[in-house]
Amino acid sequence: MATLSSNPPTLSRGIEREGYIIKTKIMENLKVNCYSGHTYAERPVSFTWQGVDYEVEEVEKAWQGPGERCFLVKTKDNKSFQLCYNEAKDQWSITKPAKEQENAKRNT
Repeated sequence: MATLSSNPPTLSRGIEREGYIIKTKIMENLKVNCYSGHTYAERPVSFTWQGVDYEVEEVEKAWQGPGERCFLVKTKDNKSFQLCYNEAKDQWSITKPAKEQENAKRNT
């Protein structure tokens, strides 16, 4: 039976690579591929946002809040993003840190 929801649709897929599982969650403009060992979203490895593919070079910081797992990541092209996974909504969100947003404004 189908139910209506105000949340955007999600698609979850598991891909096995080199003995571990990479899970993909697809949201409106954000698709996150993350390493998932014993739990989902242990760390993001790549993501697509606004049609641009990014590979995570480094997880600079990781933290947990109530029902949320967040990561400050640096991409291979030296951009920083904050990726957060909301467990209750089964949904990823993305923001650029204030420093990145300020630099983007200067460059436009």
